[in-house]
Amino acid sequence: MPLLDEITGPRDLRGLTPTQLDQLAAEIRELMIDAVCRSGGHLGPNLGVVELTIALHRVFDSPTDTLLWDIGHQTYVQKLLTGRAAGFDGLRTRGGLSGYASRAESEHDVIENSHASTALSYADGLARARELSGDTDRAVVAVIGDGALTGGLAWEALNNLGGAPQRPVIVVLNDNERSYAPTVGGLAAHLGKLRAADEGANVFEEFGFGYLGPVDGHDIAAVEDALGRARALGGPVVVHVVTEKGRGWETAETNELDRCHVVRATPSSPATAASSPAWTAVFSDEMVRIGADRPDVVAITAAMAEPVGLLEFQREFPDRTIDVGIAEQHAAAAAAGLAFGGLHPVLAIYATFGNRMIDQMVTDIALHSAPVTLVMDRAGVTGDDGASHNGMWDLTLFQAVPDLRIAAPRDGTRLRELLREAVAWEQGPTVLRFPKGTTGADIPSIDTTDGFDVLHNAPGRDVLIVSVGPMARLALDVAGQLTEAGVGATVVDPRWVAPVNPTLVEAAAYFKQVITIEDSGRTGGVGTAFAQALGDAGIDTPVRNFGLPREFLDHGSRAQVLSHCGLTADAVTGAVLARMTSERTLTS
Repeated sequence: MPLLDEITGPRDLRGLTPTQLDQLAAEIRELMIDAVCRSGGHLGPNLGVVELTIALHRVFDSPTDTLLWDIGHQTYVQKLLTGRAAGFDGLRTRGGLSGYASRAESEHDVIENSHASTALSYADGLARARELSGDTDRAVVAVIGDGALTGGLAWEALNNLGGAPQRPVIVVLNDNERSYAPTVGGLAAHLGKLRAADEGANVFEEFGFGYLGPVDGHDIAAVEDALGRARALGGPVVVHVVTEKGRGWETAETNELDRCHVVRATPSSPATAASSPAWTAVFSDEMVRIGADRPDVVAITAAMAEPVGLLEFQREFPDRTIDVGIAEQHAAAAAAGLAFGGLHPVLAIYATFGNRMIDQMVTDIALHSAPVTLVMDRAGVTGDDGASHNGMWDLTLFQAVPDLRIAAPRDGTRLRELLREAVAWEQGPTVLRFPKGTTGADIPSIDTTDGFDVLHNAPGRDVLIVSVGPMARLALDVAGQLTEAGVGATVVDPRWVAPVNPTLVEAAAYFKQVITIEDSGRTGGVGTAFAQALGDAGIDTPVRNFGLPREFLDHGSRAQVLSHCGLTADAVTGAVLARMTSERTLTS
């Protein structure tokens, strides 16, 4: 009987012998490699924290003691040790286990925000709350990677934690020399000196922390000893634990790019293989072409050159590729500086992380009319990564930025065209957004008028369908169903969704109703902006917005989440026809 089958909770770990602990670690790795290679997920980070997680749960009594994980994608081991092993085969599937820490799953999962550099701030606030309430017998432990420590928020928290010697918080620095890719900058160099036991100033001690380490993070006994001593010190302490990302799986250990940070789900059959390129791949290819044409174009990544499609640009133009670490706010402000210097920066990030730099986009970029192009990958519903990774807030947030132009390509060809239009725009900032997954076949236009494409034009002027980016396929399916129902529908793709095209606004006056379809939030999205533009123009054509509801969406495939939100051809068509029937009834 596998030892892991006997572990129903953390307390079961405390009676195990060193030999049994090693056996348990091996079983955990074997299970994760098998399951995650089938389901997809963050494998490399979890392989690196097996012994660390075991040690944490042997020394601390979770959930009485609080373990906070930054960023939460390395909590698979904790799931297995806290009674969730039986459900691990359903990882990242609809109704199954989340790929991140999840408060709904377990009392051991305290935070589930999957954005980096946050856990130390949570720890500071929680420790303050317990100090004020006299709750002094429960440890607060924050686990943060060296990659996440490159984020500015982490240093704001360190400043506060180190300034309170009476408040015990244990910071476990999981140093594997990487975030997604190798950690960059002065911090990485300093940690290298600490790993080498180089004498000299220790930044954590200078901030007011006790410091223990470096400790071999794969030696359970050594980690337990360090954690126990940290707790006994009774103040803010950094325990510097050195681990190896991808530990125990040769495929990951020999992968110098990312140590198998994420592995993709195994296709169930050859038919499921992608028949068209990924959006990211199309962007990557076009960026290299633009780089060859435009020596003033530079690329910026926040520690994710390969996932956002900048790896090939980096290989071709290493001097024009800047990795700032996990520091999106700095990346945006630095992009403004690059623009001030006569360059055209292209900052590529996941859309969900664009939330973090809205202030910089407003006051550092747009206010200065800086020609910066922000490219947001994984826009809209990402699906299996869960609520915090859906890129569903970007259109709501960035629509409010003055003089910002936002493009949403519907297919690969439009991505190439709009990217070139974006970097050619020197009057101010631009945004280009596209989803996760593959582009599908190109969707040709039947006409182009004043910047927007007409994709379908049935006889009659009953419904104008304004589709946003990849929702064009859904819009065309809806138009087809409406035509079958005897309703004339025209489908247009604005290409640039902000600002609203005035010619498209004028065209809406000739239709009985307008519907907008977007894979972004309905609140403040493209549909809202279009309806406002019609109102400002004195056009009384009613507008119905179809998009994502104002709620956090559970993980599942992109198709499942869109279906849950009513973004299917049947649901949209049914809603449009029901409204038309209701209006006829009222007027008869």
